[in-house]
Amino acid sequence: MGKGGGCVPSKKRSPIGESDHDLPNPVQDGPIPQNPSPDSTIPVQDGSIPIEGQNPGPVSTIPVQDGALQTVVKKLRVFIVFYSMYGHVEGLARRMKKGVDGIDGVEGVLYRVPETLAPEVLDQMKVPSKEGEVPVISPEELVAADGLLFGFPTRYGCMSAQMKAFFDSTGELWKEQKLAGVPAGFFVSTGTQGGGQETTAWTAITQLAHHGMLFVPIGYTFGAGMFKLDSIRGGSPYGAGVFSGDGTREPSEMELALAEHQGKYMAMVVKRFAQPYSVAPNHSS
Repeated sequence: MGKGGGCVPSKKRSPIGESDHDLPNPVQDGPIPQNPSPDSTIPVQDGSIPIEGQNPGPVSTIPVQDGALQTVVKKLRVFIVFYSMYGHVEGLARRMKKGVDGIDGVEGVLYRVPETLAPEVLDQMKVPSKEGEVPVISPEELVAADGLLFGFPTRYGCMSAQMKAFFDSTGELWKEQKLAGVPAGFFVSTGTQGGGQETTAWTAITQLAHHGMLFVPIGYTFGAGMFKLDSIRGGSPYGAGVFSGDGTREPSEMELALAEHQGKYMAMVVKRFAQPYSVAPNHSS
């Protein structure tokens, strides 16, 4: 347990992320694959049950002209979707992508959510221009992700209005449960130590629950780094975080390292979930 009584994880433990074998299997009887398109199915073998809309994994076969099968290796994708007003969340997102990209067969893709404030308001708030190489995502594009990491600043202990507006626009995906079973996590920015490093993440879990997504916290997998108290550090068992202070404080190396670790951790979970699996037939009847 992270707080209060009970067991405390070892402070000497190394961060998980050195290899795929370090991560405990998130599903006891076999990982659940992800859904790049609603039309694919898992091939049925030996009485297994096909799961509609699920990805059979990063390695698949396609027919060629002579009828032979050709193996095609397709990278799994973790979408890192964020809103960042002054750049603090974006700094974590970019380092998180480095972590995702560090795992074989997985790549991180950066996206922004749409801005909701008028340009003149942003000018008065001295918000830097967001023109750049990070595209703005639409709700429909989320279904192409094998995993999702959402980043946002806090607003009174909850996600910012821009990110909430984006989640509010995913009604069509919710209606058809197109994101059900997709692993997802959060990372945040707050102004102060009591500003919502934990509450900003856990109040966002309701968004995942209604979509049927699977919340993936980092827990204490960062090892000894989670217990260092010699400097101010954002982040919690819910996910990476940064303290922005009055807006001038930049993310520390420890905060960035935790973000990179979260990217690696999510990539490893996504790989496990993407492995094909079969359900044994029930012979009890």
